[in-house]
Amino acid sequence: MRYELIIFDWDGTLMNSVPKIVACMQAASLDAEWGELNVNAIEDIIGLGLPEAIAKLCPGIEAAQAERLRQRYAYHFVDGDSTPMPFFDGVEEQIARLRERSHQRLAVATGKSRRGLDRIFSETKSGGWFHASRTADETRSKPHPQMILELLDELKVPVERAVMVGDTEYDLEMARSINMDRVGVTYGVHTPARLAASQPVWVADDVESLFDWLYD
Repeated sequence: MRYELIIFDWDGTLMNSVPKIVACMQAASLDAEWGELNVNAIEDIIGLGLPEAIAKLCPGIEAAQAERLRQRYAYHFVDGDSTPMPFFDGVEEQIARLRERSHQRLAVATGKSRRGLDRIFSETKSGGWFHASRTADETRSKPHPQMILELLDELKVPVERAVMVGDTEYDLEMARSINMDRVGVTYGVHTPARLAASQPVWVADDVESLFDWLYD
């Protein structure tokens, strides 16, 4: 077994939620009277905690307007937008394959809120796939490594026996900062060049090749 603990990012790594995030952020920005946001700019902040994402997307925004944007984003994501959010093809089967190994530990480290991740866990019945999870609002936003440090501590796994998997430099940089192995996936939001700058031990272009490598 290559790694005792595999920590996955969520959006853009396991779930194809990027189109919904973009649509909801664009709608929220208009509701908050900030104006239209560029699609590429929104994709760039996926993975950050929502307050950090808004601050980066909307430099100079005042606190009240940022809070309005946050509230409207939450509304659109839960109730106001119907863009589907499927798992990437093969994810469910491949996670089940990993879970067949008795000593394998799986976790999630995400920029979502705890409320948001738990809602997705419930809707997709996927919460039982993972032994632990951390969200940006209960620790620190990526690329700070606190969420993965907490997962290592909770699951009692040494850093050399764990790997972080994600589609953004934020995922990979938080692992690199503590000398944890990291794997990039190119089917999410950041380019292969951006992922390569974080010196991943492996870069996968699709779900099948990702899990085949993790399963070795």
